[in-house]
Amino acid sequence: MKAAIIMGSTSDLPKVEPAINLLKDKNVDVKVRCLSAHRASKQLSDFIEEINNDETEVIITAAGMAAALPGVVAAQTILPVIGVPLSGSVLDGQDALFSIVQMPPGIPVATVAINGAKNAGWLALEIMAVKHPDLRNVLLAERKSMQDVALLANDEIIAKYESSEKE
Repeated sequence: MKAAIIMGSTSDLPKVEPAINLLKDKNVDVKVRCLSAHRASKQLSDFIEEINNDETEVIITAAGMAAALPGVVAAQTILPVIGVPLSGSVLDGQDALFSIVQMPPGIPVATVAINGAKNAGWLALEIMAVKHPDLRNVLLAERKSMQDVALLANDEIIAKYESSEKE
């Protein structure tokens, strides 16, 4: 399983690392690059061409402000592209969010929350799980574990407040 993560600036790395770590934890081969759509456009195109031909299955892109990166990547591939809008301007990421979700018809970018790289990692895993049954089973087990934790918390609330009502 292969994924690529592209960020526009090295200052984005702390916000992107949760996705990198999650994918690596699930044994995904991850190529990580810092290639600005504006300042390294040729190198970005070269990298997109590389991953278009090396069995990469999904691309996560992270950018702030004008956030052109996800759209530029999506325009050059039919691989699923997930955009992560990043905060960092006076608009605190809203500018990036609006930029990423407003792609023209035929060039979609799946978009997660502002600074939502971890959810981008989860979405990338779900996309890959369509093709990889072992990963699908791992994700189903993770969901079951999340459910168990939530239900335990519910049981604790019930026990706490039902017992106090009886007193």
